[in-house]
Amino acid sequence: MRALNVPAAGEQPRLSDLPIPGPIEDTVLVRVKAAGLNALDNALAAGMMAEMLPHMYPLVLGRDAAGVVEAVGAGVTHVAVGDEVIGHMLLAPPIQAGTLAEYALLPAAAVTRKPAGLSFTTAAALPLAAAAAKAAVDAVEPEQGQTVLVVGASGGVGSYVVQLLAAHGVTVVATSTAVDADRLTALGATIVIDYTAGSVIEQVHAAYPDGVDALIDLVAYTADSAPLGAVRKGGKVASTLGAADEQALAAVGLTGTGVMAAPVREVVAELAEQAAAGRLKVDVTTVLPLEQATDGLATLASGTARGKIVVEIDD
Repeated sequence: MRALNVPAAGEQPRLSDLPIPGPIEDTVLVRVKAAGLNALDNALAAGMMAEMLPHMYPLVLGRDAAGVVEAVGAGVTHVAVGDEVIGHMLLAPPIQAGTLAEYALLPAAAVTRKPAGLSFTTAAALPLAAAAAKAAVDAVEPEQGQTVLVVGASGGVGSYVVQLLAAHGVTVVATSTAVDADRLTALGATIVIDYTAGSVIEQVHAAYPDGVDALIDLVAYTADSAPLGAVRKGGKVASTLGAADEQALAAVGLTGTGVMAAPVREVVAELAEQAAAGRLKVDVTTVLPLEQATDGLATLASGTARGKIVVEIDD
């Protein structure tokens, strides 16, 4: 099978032929039709997580996929051969299998049937990003009438966060560049702040002098680089990258937590049903063939991705 893989530690990803994996207990072999790209793919390609999670090579990139069940391992009863499914490659050692390939061997716990109303391309953009968005929104416990600041709203996770918050009746303040203002407003943002035009904190206080009720930060790795000053005392903070340090938050009168996506089948199935019903827009902005998947990864690495990037894989 063709697969985008890192042949050995320290090498660049390349497209090459690898053996098709065979199903083992509690796994599902999927003939991949589309694979969503995530920032995590670049981290794994660079070996940034190798100390925490041992890597084996060749390491196939990609974590999200939609396709057709080719075979199932022992113990799998919730999907069958021929089913159209959405799946995710959970982070478990050793890191080696991936979804940017013609076939992917996925853990059964992260495979669910694809609603008929979703295309493979749309479905492949859901698992990791939408699950991360759900975790971040749940962490700040939004209530109708509150105002929440979303930093990094224009990316794949942010596009979902904006919508999920808006569905709670929250006033969403989103940061992006001016080029994404209309797109984010259409997704449910009330105000879009251009972070290139000046201090985010000052722009927030100009509109909300008392500060916002909560912050979801999808960009900062440390509390020092997050706009905590935009949040009122007693407000909540959620971060996908490490900015919600409890001690740092407590020092400025805030509470919060770091969040991790849980794209298991129960979570993804619920999000997929929302998307199929039209309550959650899957904002795919770029579609590439497998031969150009590295272009999509480069866009993610540059920090200029808008919405989701999906790779379509021909038979």
